[in-house]
Amino acid sequence: MILPELARGGGPPAKPVVEGPTSQTAVAPPPLHQPAAGPPPHASLREDASPSPWWHSAVIYQIYPRSFADSNGDGIGDLPGITARLDYLVELGVDAVWISPIYPSPMADFGYDVADYCGVDPRFGTLAYFDALLATAHAKGLKVLLDFVPNHSSDQHPWFIESRASRTNPKRDWYIWRDAAPDGGPPNNWISDFGGSAWEWDEATGQYYYHAFLKKQADLNWRNPDLAAAMYDVLRFWFERGVDGFRIDVLWHMVKHANYPDNPPNPAYTPAMGEMHTVLQLHSTDQPEVHGIASEMRAIADEYGDRVLIGEIYLPVPKLMDYYGRDRPGVHLPFNFQLIDAPWNARSLATLITEYEAALPPGGWPNWVLGNHDRPRAAAKFGETQARVAAMLLLTLRGTPTIYYGDEIGLSDVAIPADRVQDPRELREPGLGLGRDPVRTPMPWDATTNAGFSTAEPWLPLNPDWSTRNVAAQAEDTGSMLALYKQLLALRRAHPALAIGDMTVLEAEGDVLAYERHAGDERITVVLNLGGSEQRFVLGGNYLPLLTTIRHPSEGWGDEILLRPNEGLILKAQPTA
Repeated sequence: MILPELARGGGPPAKPVVEGPTSQTAVAPPPLHQPAAGPPPHASLREDASPSPWWHSAVIYQIYPRSFADSNGDGIGDLPGITARLDYLVELGVDAVWISPIYPSPMADFGYDVADYCGVDPRFGTLAYFDALLATAHAKGLKVLLDFVPNHSSDQHPWFIESRASRTNPKRDWYIWRDAAPDGGPPNNWISDFGGSAWEWDEATGQYYYHAFLKKQADLNWRNPDLAAAMYDVLRFWFERGVDGFRIDVLWHMVKHANYPDNPPNPAYTPAMGEMHTVLQLHSTDQPEVHGIASEMRAIADEYGDRVLIGEIYLPVPKLMDYYGRDRPGVHLPFNFQLIDAPWNARSLATLITEYEAALPPGGWPNWVLGNHDRPRAAAKFGETQARVAAMLLLTLRGTPTIYYGDEIGLSDVAIPADRVQDPRELREPGLGLGRDPVRTPMPWDATTNAGFSTAEPWLPLNPDWSTRNVAAQAEDTGSMLALYKQLLALRRAHPALAIGDMTVLEAEGDVLAYERHAGDERITVVLNLGGSEQRFVLGGNYLPLLTTIRHPSEGWGDEILLRPNEGLILKAQPTA
């Protein structure tokens, strides 16, 4: 059970009809923002004593827009659908919304193949609808982050159409073109992340172009200063409209070795890993020059005041730390994905947390993620009972957490019939479990037709238990996963120790992971049982229970507590007499 004093009643908000222009040119952008004078108030490598930026204490909520809420009955989520559900996010208790790509796109990779960086795909709405969403979110106290996709564009982007028109076109060098190898094959052995060679032959101009993903996603050449300037202007375009920040897609991919040598073979490769892992991406990713680009993006963000940049980077921790900045500040938050793949073992996690904290540069702020649109959901990995413990971990560790939509109601991966598969990753390498459709299924809002997501059949199947696992049902259940998330988020807001306090990992044994959060005189201890048997933990003092994942404690504890299987506890230290 969950402590009733933290309960927040009310079901999901009604889905209003959102009125607005239907043409992207029917509304002028907001007045240009005047950058603030003086030093930025939120540099991640801080040497001043200015107040913490908003994103230190914030909780970010990721929305995959195709799957959140459909307002026009085409089975695909859209911007008005998101706007209509903002009250739900306010009630949930999050602070910011990150929306996966909404730009015009042929949808070869569902928005990560961008054909226009400064527009909105008609499937999702218009720029006017986006402006309405942004204004409504801000009025409700929510920040809005967009997904920036700077590594590659669609092959239908006007820039690439020009680039492939001829070898002498002014935009030829905006993309990566190379002559064939002496045998007529690809220039090197680089493999696409979706399998197959990362090089595509262009018959008209007699060269190969590089694509780290699909051949319809041509990689941009960030060594070209004109391309870089054009992409920096994209950031400014959205900052001028009032966007609060960006998640930067595959940041570590953006620069390639200037000489394009072969990548070394991966000695640990097995076919189940996917073809991309036949080689180690030593020369095709994480090149030194990328840090200068990240610093330029940071400088632009700093011109607009309290904005945030979050980098998608799948690298070991020592390399991840470089993305906070070397000689100059880098991104504010290099995404920390360790919890996604880490063994769910208390001793391993204690070491992981301690080593990550120790690796942070001076002033670097931590962050944590349990899942996203590319990786399996927590409930699928741990089961629902342990997923509750995982939620408590995510929302009580020091740093900025990101929640993936649907995790707050315990959505699991959904099996997708072969004839309903949409994801090109699964279509290209079927049967390996690499497909991402299972974690992108529509949000179930209630028990009405199509789970309240749409009046039409959704683009992907719903979770099979949607009639009982939905927002409306869980809003009425004080013991639900949704109720737990609301209370965890309420505790973060109520207790500075949980939001921005320091952290100390405590000694524990067996399946117990324990740590203390502290700010000023406030001390809060989190004790998590990551296993399926009872565990004991010595507190060493008098504590008042604030929240539990499975029961309602009626009184405080002394020196020792007994944790039930799969139980997490948050306790506040009480003054000694």
